[in-house]
Amino acid sequence: MFDIVFYQPEIPPNTGNAMRLAAVTGCRLHLIEPLGFDMEDAKLRRAGMDYRDRASVAVHAGLDAWRAETTPSRVFAFTVDAGTLYSDVGYQKGDALLFGPESVGLPDDVQDLPWVAQRLRLPMVDGVRSINLSNSAAVVVYEAWRQVGFGGASRPAT
Repeated sequence: MFDIVFYQPEIPPNTGNAMRLAAVTGCRLHLIEPLGFDMEDAKLRRAGMDYRDRASVAVHAGLDAWRAETTPSRVFAFTVDAGTLYSDVGYQKGDALLFGPESVGLPDDVQDLPWVAQRLRLPMVDGVRSINLSNSAAVVVYEAWRQVGFGGASRPAT
């Protein structure tokens, strides 16, 4: 499926929510250290609920370690100042979706790495700074999953 990558996440409930997202969509969640919390944080556990055990989650010592361990096919970096919308891309299984820390977003030096395929943004009205990290990831994951036909999704009983 897809790799959701949180670069230096700071807020435990966002990561807990992303664990749930990974569990229900079949994605893998990658957390790039340093983390702004302990993986046993009560708020992370509460947000992740019982989905934590069903989610594929890995913590990596840095971006280089993550790339060496996962070798993603393409990496999309999400930032508020990108020119291309997240919905204007054709996603493929194996793509990595890279998001920055809640307080500052994805640093320019990470966005500009040569292996980043493209910088993308979610549209927002003027006068607001950003959308919640786990909400951003959910919007993008569901668009990417839709594009590949929601493979692996359960069908309602008839």
